Amino acid sequence: MSLLAGRTAVVTGGGGGIGRAISERFAAESAHVVIAEIDADCAHETVERITANGGSARAVVADVTDAAAVAALAEVAGDVDVLVNNVGHYLTRGNDFLANGPDAWDELYATNLRHVFHCTRAFVDGMIARGQGSVVNVSSVEGFRAIPNRPVYSAFKAAVTGFTRSLAVDLGNSGVRVNAIAPDLVESLQVPYSKWVAPEDADRIPSWVPVGRFGTADDIAGVALFLASDLSAFVTGTTIHADGGSLAAGGWFRRPDDTWTNRPTLS
Repeated sequence: MSLLAGRTAVVTGGGGGIGRAISERFAAESAHVVIAEIDADCAHETVERITANGGSARAVVADVTDAAAVAALAEVAGDVDVLVNNVGHYLTRGNDFLANGPDAWDELYATNLRHVFHCTRAFVDGMIARGQGSVVNVSSVEGFRAIPNRPVYSAFKAAVTGFTRSLAVDLGNSGVRVNAIAPDLVESLQVPYSKWVAPEDADRIPSWVPVGRFGTADDIAGVALFLASDLSAFVTGTTIHADGGSLAAGGWFRRPDDTWTNRPTLS
């Protein structure tokens, strides 16, 4: 039996990268997927890919950092069973805390946290009324550790996980679950790791990632499917670290002889 049969899912940023993979995976499990995407071409291309494979999807071109656009999205989407707040970006402005001010911080806030509030508020009332629903927020490993030169981004990603935990407790008796995913080392449109690694350094990847490879968008889609479906019916208020073990490793790196070091050489 398909895991999401009869359910409607909204995926923000669902037109490309991790969002597209989630949209396609949900559709493959018989969900009707509403793809909220600022890039119209990406949105419609993803819908075409889904429908070509027999799935059901609709594109809604929307900037989910805008409250009015989110309200319009909610009107179009109707009753929603699953919401994936996938949009996020560390951008280029605002990363240097000492060199930037409120305008740059606000841009990071809108992209990484405020839209999570707007989208969740727009859809969760309907979930409560029907007595069931799943909200999946996409955070980042950077909400759980330091990231040089991006303290504001890190703060907002940490806030996503705090919001996830507390809202899950608030909504526990309503039948609505709230969880998060914290990726790291995952190939995406924003972080194309394979393009950043020189061919002569490819053999170093197993030393950087405990599982021995970079992640894929499909890896994150599988976690999102688990959290969206009844497979996770007793899971709420938690964050799944889909990071290949990077957070668990805590700065330890595997050497070629299979021993470990926390003092990697720079060469």
